[in-house]
Amino acid sequence: MHHHFHLTTILVLTWVCCRLKFTKQSSSSSIFRTFNQTRRRIRHTRPGLVYARGSAQERVLQEEEVAQITETTPSFKLFPGQAFPLGVSLVDNGINFAIFSQHATSVTLCLSLPQRGGRASLDGELIEMDLDPRTNKTGDIWHVCVEDLPRSNVLYGYRMDGPKTWDQGHRFDKNIVLLDPYAKLVEGRRHFGDASHKMCKFLGTYDFDSLHFDWGDNYKLPNISENDLVIYEMNVRAFTADNSSGLEPKIRGSYLGVIEQIPHLLELGVNAVELLPVFEFDEFEFQRRPNPRDHMINTWGYSTINFFAPMSRYASDGGGPCNASREFKEMVKALHGAGIEVILDVVYNHTNEAGDKYSYTTSFRGIDNKVYYLLDLNNNDHFLNFSGCGNTLNCNHPVVMELILESLRHWVKEYHVDGFRFDLASVLCRGTDGSPLDTPPIIRAIVKDAILSRCKIIAEPWDCGGLYLVGKFPNWDRWAEWNGKYRDDIRRYIKGDSGMKGSFATRVAGSADLYSVNKRKPYHSINFVIAHDGFTLRDLVSYNFKHNEANGEGGNDGCNDNFSWNCGFEGETDDPNVKALRSRQMKNLHLALMISQGTPMMLMGDEYGHTRYGNNNSYGHDTSINNFQWGLLDAQRSGHFRFFSEVINFRKMHQLFRHDNFLNKNDVTWHEDNWDNSESKFLAFTLHESNGADIYLAFNAHNYFVKAAIPPAPSKRSWFRVADTNLESPNDFVPEGVPGIGSVYNVAPYSSILLEAKLA
Repeated sequence: MHHHFHLTTILVLTWVCCRLKFTKQSSSSSIFRTFNQTRRRIRHTRPGLVYARGSAQERVLQEEEVAQITETTPSFKLFPGQAFPLGVSLVDNGINFAIFSQHATSVTLCLSLPQRGGRASLDGELIEMDLDPRTNKTGDIWHVCVEDLPRSNVLYGYRMDGPKTWDQGHRFDKNIVLLDPYAKLVEGRRHFGDASHKMCKFLGTYDFDSLHFDWGDNYKLPNISENDLVIYEMNVRAFTADNSSGLEPKIRGSYLGVIEQIPHLLELGVNAVELLPVFEFDEFEFQRRPNPRDHMINTWGYSTINFFAPMSRYASDGGGPCNASREFKEMVKALHGAGIEVILDVVYNHTNEAGDKYSYTTSFRGIDNKVYYLLDLNNNDHFLNFSGCGNTLNCNHPVVMELILESLRHWVKEYHVDGFRFDLASVLCRGTDGSPLDTPPIIRAIVKDAILSRCKIIAEPWDCGGLYLVGKFPNWDRWAEWNGKYRDDIRRYIKGDSGMKGSFATRVAGSADLYSVNKRKPYHSINFVIAHDGFTLRDLVSYNFKHNEANGEGGNDGCNDNFSWNCGFEGETDDPNVKALRSRQMKNLHLALMISQGTPMMLMGDEYGHTRYGNNNSYGHDTSINNFQWGLLDAQRSGHFRFFSEVINFRKMHQLFRHDNFLNKNDVTWHEDNWDNSESKFLAFTLHESNGADIYLAFNAHNYFVKAAIPPAPSKRSWFRVADTNLESPNDFVPEGVPGIGSVYNVAPYSSILLEAKLA
C-alpha cells in the first residue's frame, strides 16, 4: 500500500509542479528557441542538437551547421512546453507534446510534416528535436511546445534512450521511433491486409483543423437498462467484408458498412452490439518473422498498439485515421438512432509488443518497459505472462492505471460508447508483482469514475494464469461478468449429459449461486452459449472435436473442452436426420438462452447457422471462415433466422424473463420431484406473472419422447403453444400462440416447448 501511495504522490506532485511552472508561458525571446537553429536529420543518422543545452536563449548557428540546412527546412520556435495533458494538445502558442518516462535518460521528438499532397509520409524524413531534461522535463514527464506546426496531418513519434541493464527490466533502443501511448490517432498502412505495406511502422498524428462532430439536435443516448439488453457480439470488419454483403467495395469491412446493415440488427431484435477490438492493431503481426502462423492475418484484433485510436483500417476506402475517427462516430450515432447501444471489447491485459523471445517494440516497451509491464527480474524471461501473449500490462501501477482510465473516458466522451467488455479482466486484478488483489485499485477506480458512471462494465472474469473469478470478480455491485459456468452447464444439459438438470435449472433461473451477493442482480450475469472464441453455434452441434489444422499449430491451439456434440456425424453431412437434429439443438440452445434470467449475448452469424468447419480458434483468418455470409442469411430468412428473431422479440415483450431480482417461490414453480436422479434429463417449470399470463417451459434432453403433464392454466386463461423446436418452420415458433393444448404434451427427443397462458 505504501508503494502505491508513494508513486501516486509523485504523480500528483508532478502535476502540481508543472501547473505552477507552465500556467503562464512567456513568448519572449528569453524562452523560445527557433527550430531553424537545428539540423534536419534523416532516420538512423547521427543525433544532432536541437538547441544549446542549458540555455533558453536563441543561439547563433555555427557556419558548418548553416551549410547543412536545406532551403525547405521549416522554421519553428520551441518552448519548454507543459507536462499535462499527456499526448498532443493545442495550446496558445503552438502544439504541445508530453510523454511519460520514468527511466529514460534522453528523449527525442520526431516529426514528419505534410508533403505537397497533404499527407506526411511514414517513410519520409523525420525532423528530430532532442529534449533537454533541465528545461523540457517535469518530474517524469518530458515535454516541448512547437510553434507554427501545421494543425493536422503531422506524424510524430519519439526516440528514447536509457539504462541498458536488461536484467533490471529496461528495454531502451534509441534506434526505434516509438508511438505515443496517448496518441488519439494513429497512422499506419491504409488498407486492411495490404501486404505491400506489411512492415510499415505506426506513428501518432493529430487533427486540430476539423470541425467538431455534429451529433445532431435530436441525438440522445439509448440508455437501455441492463436487464433489457440483448447483446450481439460482432466484428466490425467481418460483418460486411464479404462480397455477399452487397455493399460497394470501398465500404465493405468498415464502420460505414455497419451502418448499412443496421436494418438486419433491427430485424433480428438485438439492442446492443459488442464490438470485437476496435483499437488500433497490426493485422500482420504474425507475419513479421517465419513461424507456423505466418500465413495468417489477425482479424479479431486482440493485440492493441494504442488504447486511444480507432482502428484506422476500418475507415472506408483507405481513408486513414482522421476519417476512421469521424466514421466511427457516424456509426455510433446511427446505431444510437436505431436504439442500439455500443459496447467495446477492450484489451488492457497485454499489448502487441509480446515478450522478449519475439518482441515487437512499437511503444510501451521502448518508453518505459519497467513501468508498463509486469516483470519477474528473478527469471531469464523477465515478462510475466498472465495473458497468454507473452506480456502482461502492469494495470495497477498508478501511471498505467491513469492511462487505462483516460482511455476509457476518451471513448465515452469523444465517441459516446455505452460500455466496455474487459478481455481477460482478471489480469486487472493483479498487483504490480502479479499477485491477485482482493480490492484492485483499477477495478475500483473504473467503478467510481464519474464519466464512466453511465457505462455498462463487463468482465471476462478469468486470465491465462489461472485466476478464475466467475461469481467472485471484485465488483462493487456494478461489474457484470461473462458467465462461463452458464455456457458450460447449458451446453452439457442440452446435449444430454447426465447429472446436469439441477445446474441447468440454476443457470436459467439467473445463477443465484454466483450472483445473489450484496446488491448484485441477475443481469450481472452475461449469459452466453457461444462467443467469438470457440465453436460457432452450428459447429457446437456438428463437431465433437476441434479442427484447427488451418491455424498452422498442429491442432495444439484452441480449447479442448467444448462440451459439443456432433449429433451422430462429425462435420458436414447430407443426412436429413442428423441435419434435423442439429437444427433442433440450435433452436433449443437459443431458446434456453433467451428465456434465462440475466443478460443474453449471442454471436454474429449464429442467426443463420454460420460454420467455421470446426475451427474453434479462428482469430487469424480474413476469409469466409470469419466473415458474415449474407447469402446464407437469405437462405435461412424464413426458417432458422425467423425462429431466432421471434424468440428474441418474445423475450423483449415479456418481463417474466427479465426480473430485476432473483426468482423467489412466487415467481417460479418447478414441475420436478426427481432432482437427484442423474439420469433424468427432462425439466419443466412455470414462470408466474401477477396477472396470470404465465409461461410454461419444458426442455427434453432425452433421446425419447416424454409425456409432460401440463398444469392447469391460471383462472380464465388457456395454454397456447408458442414454441416447439421439433416442428418445422413456421410452426416451430408462433408468437400469438396456437390454442388447443390439453393436459398432456408429448415432448419430442432433444426438443423444447414454450406455452403461454392467454385469455381464452
